[in-house]
Amino acid sequence: MKKRNVFSVVAGMLVCGFLLAVSATILIMIFNAPPSRTPVDTEGVRIESDGRAVIDIQDGESSIAAGRRLFEAGIINSVLFWNILSRFEREYIKAGVYQIDLPVSQIALHKILQKGRQKLLRLMVPEGATLRKTAAILEEEGVCTAVDFLRAASSRALLDEYHVPGETMEGYLYPDTYLFQANYPAERAVRKMADTFFSRLDELGLDAYSLTPGELYEKVTLASIIEREYRVAEEAAVIAGVFKNRLESGMRLESCATIEYIITEIQGKPHPRRLFNRDVQIQNPYNTYIRSGLPPGPIAAPGAVALKAAFAPEDNDFLFFRVVDPASGTHYFSKTFDEHIEAGELLVKGNR
Repeated sequence: MKKRNVFSVVAGMLVCGFLLAVSATILIMIFNAPPSRTPVDTEGVRIESDGRAVIDIQDGESSIAAGRRLFEAGIINSVLFWNILSRFEREYIKAGVYQIDLPVSQIALHKILQKGRQKLLRLMVPEGATLRKTAAILEEEGVCTAVDFLRAASSRALLDEYHVPGETMEGYLYPDTYLFQANYPAERAVRKMADTFFSRLDELGLDAYSLTPGELYEKVTLASIIEREYRVAEEAAVIAGVFKNRLESGMRLESCATIEYIITEIQGKPHPRRLFNRDVQIQNPYNTYIRSGLPPGPIAAPGAVALKAAFAPEDNDFLFFRVVDPASGTHYFSKTFDEHIEAGELLVKGNR
C-alpha cells in the first residue's frame, strides 16, 4: 500500500508538472504571439506603408516604458509578458531607431532591441542641397558610398521610371529627415527620396500629374533656383513672380545661384564668398547671366516653400530684386533698372 501510495503521489506530481508546463507553454504562446489588431502610429512608433514599423527607443528609456508604447501601437500583445521578459533578460534594450518587419513575436522583438539589430541611421538632407552634397551626407552617415549614390541617381532606367527628362535626379530627391539602414542599397535610397518628393507634391496640393514630364521639369528647375535665392519664406512667391516676368519678357534670369552651382558643382571649387565679373562671364549652359531662359536642369533640392512658389508665383510687376539686409536676407523689389540701381546705392550709403 505504501509503495502504491508513493507511486500515486509521484505520478500525480508528474501529471501536475506536465499540466503546468503545458499551461505555461500555452500562455507563453498566447502572450508571445503578435496582436490581432492593426498596428497604429503612436509616440515614437511609425507604421510605414509597406507594413513595417519604425521604432525609436530614446536614450535612457526603460524597457518597461518602451513596452507600454509598443502595446499602445499594437505591436506587442501583453505589457505583463514584456515586463517579465525584461526582468529575466540580462541585457538592457539599446537606444536607437529600428525598422521592424511586422508581425513579430515579443521574444524576437525583445532580442532585436537588446542586440541593437536593424538599427537605423537618422540623417537630414537640408533644403537646397545639391545631388553631390546629398551623396556626401549619405556616405558620411554610413548609408552608402557617394559614388554608388551618384551612379544610381544617374541611372537611365531610374530616370525613365520617374519620367525625369534630365541626366540626373537633381531636384527630384526631396530634402527631408530620413531613416536608413547602414550599408543600404544606393538605388533604394534614391527611390525612397524620389518617392518622398512626389508624395510631398501631393500633400502640398501641387498637381504635378496634370503636367507633362517636361513641364514638371521646368517647375522643379525654377523651384531649385528660388530655393537658393530666397531667405524669407514670405518673399519666395515674390521672387518667383520676378523670374516669371523676366522669362515672359525674354530677359535673362541673371541668378547668382546658377553661377554658384557652376563653380561648386561643375567646376568643383569651394563656394565663393562673392561673385566677380569674370564669374558671370563663365561659358556654361547653366550661366543665366549670358543664357536666356531656364538652365538645363535643377541646381538643388527645392523644399515645400520653393515648390509652392514655383507652382504659384505672385502676380506682380517686379523685374529686379536685391538683398537689402544680409542678416535677415530680405530683398528690395523694383520694377525698373533705375530703381534697382538706386536701391543698391542707398544700400551702400547705409552701410557706410
